[in-house]
Amino acid sequence: RAANPTPHEQDTFMREIISTRKPGAPAPPYSQAVKVGNLVWTAGMAANDAETGDLLYLDDISKQTTKTLENLQATLEAAGTSLANAVRVGAFIHDIDEWPIFNEAYKAFFPNDPPARTTIAVGGLPKGMCVEIDVVAVMPD
Repeated sequence: RAANPTPHEQDTFMREIISTRKPGAPAPPYSQAVKVGNLVWTAGMAANDAETGDLLYLDDISKQTTKTLENLQATLEAAGTSLANAVRVGAFIHDIDEWPIFNEAYKAFFPNDPPARTTIAVGGLPKGMCVEIDVVAVMPD
């Protein structure tokens, strides 16, 4: 990039689509993650099996949270970062009464200095799905 970019150059950015088969291929029309500059935004992910795409651990929020975060870790690794570099997490759970169970599974991935997080109870998740999570992470130096 030029030392003194033109106004047009200032408005452009490099957008890289991140895709990996480790957490299973996404169903179009969305990307697993998008990298812009030193940030990576993931799509919302669930506890899907990489080989079959099937939702695992139906109605078990603890196991689904663990598998979902493993899927997010695989996606972030494909982008060159990890959950250790997460700065924001969005979590959507099917039942606010299961928040303590979700939180225990979540804490295993973020034992110290966790990222900012929003957790929202939502209706309408597919049958058997307890949780969907998205992440914003920075690239390591």
